[in-house]
Amino acid sequence: MASEEELRRRWKERVEALVRERIIKSEVVKEAFLKYPRYLFVQKRYQKYAHVDEPLPIPGGQTISAPHMVAIMLELAELRPGMNVLEVGTGSGWNAALIAELVKTDVYTIERIPELVEFARKNLERAGAKHVHVIPGDGTKGFPPEAPYDRIIVTAGAPRVPEPLVEQLNPGGKLLIPVGSYHLWQDLYVVEKTENGEILKKRWGGVAFVPLIGEHGWKE
Repeated sequence: MASEEELRRRWKERVEALVRERIIKSEVVKEAFLKYPRYLFVQKRYQKYAHVDEPLPIPGGQTISAPHMVAIMLELAELRPGMNVLEVGTGSGWNAALIAELVKTDVYTIERIPELVEFARKNLERAGAKHVHVIPGDGTKGFPPEAPYDRIIVTAGAPRVPEPLVEQLNPGGKLLIPVGSYHLWQDLYVVEKTENGEILKKRWGGVAFVPLIGEHGWKE
């Protein structure tokens, strides 16, 4: 088993590589990655692989995303302090910790798999991440009690953009969501609601995520 020092060294090298590759572009995202290394959010047997730029297994038959994919979405989201953010698909809790570090305020994240709700909560507590509220439920419905949101970040692939998520966006807000096939490739879309309520969709490129299950997503 790798030591804490070795895990941190390898993780720092991965972050530096993402900076060199211009995947991590901003200092704030770099600092968030260094504060919350991925090895804090996987099971012990996978910690020695946490620096590898690939998805890794987590409980519930799900995965924790590759570091480059998480960085790409955070950079596209252009998160700033004070933003109200909803994440759909908590998974390990890693992305929520990074988001909270960037917005410096409460972040709401929804997870449908009970096993992952507990896994994420334990990871977040162990990592010392604050202001993250893990909510059990169907993320395709959004989370109306804290809407509207400046940003909604979806970490699973949907067959289409769920209308409740668009409805819960603030004017000027953005929704990041993979849309496409069930278990193969999707396209990552940045959906923006303009100040006058117009919906604009921009395709970023091809990605591969686990399916988004729910009333407004794929059916189990």
